[in-house]
Amino acid sequence: MEQVLSDNLVISIDAMGGDNSPRVVIEGLVLAAKKNPDIRFLLFGDENRVNSILKEYPELSKVCEVRNSPEVVSNEDKPSHVIRNRNTSMYMAIDAVRKGEAQAVVSAGNTGALMAISKLVLKTIQKIHRPAIVSIMPHRNGKYVMLDLGANTECDSLNLAEFALMGEILARHALNLEKPRVALLNIGAEEMKGREEIRQAAQMIRNSKMNMNFIGYIEPHEIAEGKADVIVSDGFTGNIALKSIEGTAKLVVRMLKDAVKKSFLAKLGMPFMLGVLLRVKKTMDPRLYNGAMFVGLNGLSVKSHGGTDALGYSVAVNNAARLVRQNFVNSIRSEVEKIDLDELSQEIIYDSY
Repeated sequence: MEQVLSDNLVISIDAMGGDNSPRVVIEGLVLAAKKNPDIRFLLFGDENRVNSILKEYPELSKVCEVRNSPEVVSNEDKPSHVIRNRNTSMYMAIDAVRKGEAQAVVSAGNTGALMAISKLVLKTIQKIHRPAIVSIMPHRNGKYVMLDLGANTECDSLNLAEFALMGEILARHALNLEKPRVALLNIGAEEMKGREEIRQAAQMIRNSKMNMNFIGYIEPHEIAEGKADVIVSDGFTGNIALKSIEGTAKLVVRMLKDAVKKSFLAKLGMPFMLGVLLRVKKTMDPRLYNGAMFVGLNGLSVKSHGGTDALGYSVAVNNAARLVRQNFVNSIRSEVEKIDLDELSQEIIYDSY
């Protein structure tokens, strides 16, 4: 099954990551390959298991190279343990990006391990102090970018300003927005609301040379209204906000289903409402927003949800391919070189005394 890959776009795949790997991973690649005929895949995992499934998809096999990796990162493994083991499918898949054999890596495995290995192997972009986890989600008028979603539980003003910069670049590339609206997640819209680091980050963004469409603060209840295109927070707050949004979405769907079941009139009206309900369901389908990205690294690392299906996995791969084509990593690097947030941070800290 091993073959020489062409000069086309190459995505490195952790074939053993996720709840139902490697089958779901390979079925997801089938869908991604149809949408992206220029992509080639470098698969790391149990060679026998991967090849046995690939035989079912001869067209996909033509664009895949399989490399055997003897070990797998489990969901229970601690990041401090896995970073020392270079024989896992996750480590080898990430290392392929470092070596230049692939332009991005996708894994549905352990999030903490993926973040730790990606940071260790790919390294943080110079002038960026911390990478962040970012995802694209729906609001009532379209989509928005949100970061950090869990990589950094505590952040200072400099970290938040850097997240704003990286999120703004991602929104321009992934959402095709010329001047995305950037906001800091806070408990109120007033200038004196929130923690000191949030207020300092706002001042830093306004005083910097970012040329950003910064609109100030956004409160949690305004996220779904589409007030901002980029929402910035520390990882602790962002992760809680994300899970609250996901939980609320599931609650709404369940309540609608229960209401229809209990009402005879609602059942009679279902044929007339079916189109609307299907559109709502599609908009809220988490598979269509799968693929959180680790931004701020010298390489693109994408995290697929571990329990997703083939469609969800293909979306994560599609997102990775799109950002590679748009030279996303180099865009962040070039934008960061234009400004000196460290110097601005020192000025703000000095002014606060």
